[in-house]
Amino acid sequence: MIGNVPVLVGIKFAPPAPRAEVIVTPAAGYVWSPGYWHWSGNKHDWVAGRQIGERQGYHWMADRWEQRGDLWHHEQGHWDLSLR
Repeated sequence: MIGNVPVLVGIKFAPPAPRAEVIVTPAAGYVWSPGYWHWSGNKHDWVAGRQIGERQGYHWMADRWEQRGDLWHHEQGHWDLSLR
């Protein structure tokens, strides 16, 4: 991300399967952000899951990879308005 503008880059290498994690029940005022594979420019590196401070009225959309044609794209985790 540059400033507030996400930089979208497609890569030819699919991320490995997610690692098994011990999911910690978040403390009051926190939500669980699951681990994900981060592309470092030449390989995938695992980023462990963690607790993050919640934002009232929003829900956490976890990092994810999506295949489009022959390329893989990473969508960074972000807060989204709750649909209540």
